Amino acid sequence: MRRIGLLAATLALCAAAPANTSGSVALALAAIVGGYSPMMSAPAKNELATLFDGTVPAHAANITVKADKIVCLAGNVDITVHECTLTFGARTVTLQGRRAHELYATLVEAGVPSDGAAGKIYEALTALACTIKPADIGSGGGADCSYGPGN
Repeated sequence: MRRIGLLAATLALCAAAPANTSGSVALALAAIVGGYSPMMSAPAKNELATLFDGTVPAHAANITVKADKIVCLAGNVDITVHECTLTFGARTVTLQGRRAHELYATLVEAGVPSDGAAGKIYEALTALACTIKPADIGSGGGADCSYGPGN
């Protein structure tokens, strides 16, 4: 019985540990979140979109994408429900429908743990920090993100 308790505590700590993703998933996550960030300049957003579309600009500077919290949900009873809330400091952006599903699916691909309640499945994270290094893209690297567990 004592071993089961220890195993459960260990699994809970592992689930709450910070996580990382890199490569194409990190680029997708940074490009999607960055596109909605009120903290990013229009040129940086355009550069991210260009990178995500497959074109690496010459002499592009590194890009940082940050979000304090992201919570997405999808309905598993009402299957038309798709919604995400992105928090950037005091500013909040809400996505619905196809745009929310795009981010939700990217969070799943990035390995964000799912949680469910009341007919909905949640994907949530905190402290998202992505670094995109255009000079390293094309060699299998150049995109890294870290995040904490959702609350």
